[in-house]
Amino acid sequence: MCEIGVCEDFADTYYNILADWNATMPRKSRNPNFERTLETLREHSFDVAPSFAIAGGMLVTKHDAGAVLVAAQVKDAPAAFAVRPGVMVRGQIARLLDRGYQKFIKTAEFELPATSAQLEAIHRFSEELNLLTGAISLYNESLGTTSDLYEYDRLQGREAVQPAPHRPWELSEGH
Repeated sequence: MCEIGVCEDFADTYYNILADWNATMPRKSRNPNFERTLETLREHSFDVAPSFAIAGGMLVTKHDAGAVLVAAQVKDAPAAFAVRPGVMVRGQIARLLDRGYQKFIKTAEFELPATSAQLEAIHRFSEELNLLTGAISLYNESLGTTSDLYEYDRLQGREAVQPAPHRPWELSEGH
């Protein structure tokens, strides 16, 4: 039986658990070697091949999605995106375009509405790739697929309609 503030069974268990505890936990060491990162991706069933579009880039594919990685210039990161993740269409990575009401898959040749299977493939691919390369996983990206481009039709052409801003300190006509 435990009274408020005193519980002998709990205290014994509590102190035994803390006996092995260290004040600082060892951090996972990120291997900053680009070649080792590519080997890790291959070990986890990613297809890795040289990219013909980007010098020094490696095309990484899995789940019908892909991205192009290059060696990162930053000290702590082994790889960086040269081409962000997208669905593979005819051997090339299609960009994800958000038009506000629907997402589209866009290549140099055509633009098609994105299916839920394509969006899921991009999301799964991105999550696995970020985990294996040690990239930062952002909260909004973990909720779903984020787009590369945002083009809302109700906003198209607004830039041309906007008048030049009037500054209060400048003289206007008639003053």
